[in-house]
Formats: sequence, C-alpha cells, structure tokens
Amino acid sequence: MHIQSPETGFVSTSYWHKLEDGRIQCDLCPRFCKLQDNQEGLCYVRARRNNEIVLTTYGRSSGYCVDPIEKKPLNHFLPGTPVLSFGTAGCNLACKFCQNWDMTKAREMDILADHAPPGIIAKAAKKLGCRSVAYTYNDPVIFMEYAMDVADACHEEDIKSIAVTAGYICDEPRRDFFKHMDAANVDLKSFTEQFYHKICGGHLQPVLDTLIYLKHETDVWLELATLLIPGENDSENEIEEMTQWVVENLGPDVPMHFSAFHPDWKMMDLPSTPPETLTNARRIAIKNGVHYAYTGNVHDEAGSSTYCYHCGHKLVGRDWYEITGWGLDAKGSCTNCGTFCTGLFEAGHGNWGSKCLPVWLADFSG
Repeated sequence: MHIQSPETGFVSTSYWHKLEDGRIQCDLCPRFCKLQDNQEGLCYVRARRNNEIVLTTYGRSSGYCVDPIEKKPLNHFLPGTPVLSFGTAGCNLACKFCQNWDMTKAREMDILADHAPPGIIAKAAKKLGCRSVAYTYNDPVIFMEYAMDVADACHEEDIKSIAVTAGYICDEPRRDFFKHMDAANVDLKSFTEQFYHKICGGHLQPVLDTLIYLKHETDVWLELATLLIPGENDSENEIEEMTQWVVENLGPDVPMHFSAFHPDWKMMDLPSTPPETLTNARRIAIKNGVHYAYTGNVHDEAGSSTYCYHCGHKLVGRDWYEITGWGLDAKGSCTNCGTFCTGLFEAGHGNWGSKCLPVWLADFSG
C-alpha cells in the first residue's frame, strides 16, 4: 500500500532519477520527462515536488460507472458481467482523436470526484455485484500506484482487475504494474511509427514491447483494440501487416477489436469510419489466422459475436452489449465440436446487458 502525505495528499513514486543538471527524469514511460522543481510531466499527474516525483491524483477519480465488460472491450473475460469502471485525469500520450479529452487533457483537478481510498472502491464493487474493476477513461499506467493498491484491495474481495491501456510504459514499471492485473485491453493505435509520432506524440515500439511482455511473460488475459481512422490507419496494407505481426508474435488466440472512429477533439474534420472498413479489417485478420476478430462502435451482431474458429459454431452471440446466444460448455469449449475457446469463461454468462450505471462512492463509505 502506498502512503499519502497528510499535508499534500501526494504519493511518492519510484521510476525516476536525478540528472547532472539538477533536473529529475521521470522513468515511468518512454517520454522521459525532465522536470525542474514544481513542474509536471506531460501526463499532468506525475510532478516534481521536494526533489522527487510524486503522484498528485492518488485516491481521486473523474467518476465511477458500472459498465458491461464488453464495453472495455473484452469479449473473452467473464462475458455479460458488470465491471466497475473509473479513471483519474491526464494521459502520457497526446492522441488528436481522444474521445475522453476532457479528462485526459485536464490540468484542473476540480474535475476529480471526492477522495476514494482503495478499500472503498473494492467494497463498492462487491456490493454492486461487479466481478471486476477496470482502470479506464484515462491510462492507468500514469496513476499506477493508485491502480495497484485498488487491485490489491479488490483481490481480497475476489474481484478481478482490468487495465484499459495504450501500453506506453517502460520495462521496470511495466513489470510492477501488470503483476497486479488480471486482464488488459491494449489500444494498438496503429502499426506505423509515423502515426504514433504524428497523431499520438509517441512511438510504436514500446507498445509492441508491452504486448510481447504481456503475452509471453505474464498470465494477464490480453485483448487488442484499434480505432480505424479514415485515411490515417485504415489501409488494407497496414491491417495486413498488423494482423500478421499479431499472429506471428502473440499467437492466433489474442482477440482483436476494430472500432469505428467518430470525429472528436482535434480531428473533427474527418468522417466517421464506414462499417465496411471494419468488416474488411475483420476479414483480413481472420484470413491471416486471427481466431477471434471483432467490429466495434457499430451495430454489427455478426461482427461482435464469437465463433469457433474450427467449425464456425456461434459460441457467444452479441447484439451490442447484450448476450443473445451461448454455445460454450462448462469448460469453455465449443458445444458443437469441442474446440477450446481461450479466455476466462464460466458455465454460463452474466446478464448485465447494456446498462451503464453511474456510481457515487460516498454512498459506500459508511
């Protein structure tokens, strides 16, 4: 458990070192922000105070909501169950298409809700019947000390923890952070360095390193999501290269979600993604050996359902976030041919449906 300063509310962090010129370099992510006293990193929430790097948003959130697990998106992790979702403020990337820019780019802490210690979040999740808690809306790697403590408190209540992340993090903090997670949806924003540099203000390789680490060195359940933006990252050649890389480096069983872009923040001049672009991306992925490929942010029951890659039997029918069919046995295998479907499945599915329930943590603090 990380300890908050009673005077400031800040939490001391690891992953930094002093430079010869007197600045302190934050070593959490590949941005390597170099800070003078009282400066903040690009993420806004890790700052230099009293000759160390601190987390300024520990225990404070931009809001809580009970969502369907499929909204994260995770299609192979306790389907149909409710997840308590929350985030804080700030982000360590600068994506021009960010759909949560009011939180990720917020410098003002007044967007954050009342103080919520890790134990209160775990207590709320249990009382609400949630099977998991998701760190989302903004990237949890920048508030990792808080997320790790919440995850530990949740595990004591037999509640899983999910990181919804861009995976933009350095090696040592990556290892420490994901030790506390049970599942991750990693946003693979593109498969070109140009896109990451021009559109996101980052680099591709650290994200690929995170994916390889998660798949080959952890037991964290992994799914990928890519928002396809017209004219930017939706070419057939790029999707070919991306899906081939996934199969070769992560294996065919990592689910891939291709989601529709809608104009937002600094990319209001582009059109929404045509549904046929998503359908074609899913086709390419399956052609290249991806066993489970999905479309998202559009109404597409065929593209959002799970099928047995061996016999084609529908394993989990989905209409938006509603479960409409179930073709798995108690062991998670196809009821038609017996082929195992990777993921975390139980004998049946949850019935949370498409509800999104805002939550006020003060109701659970008594």
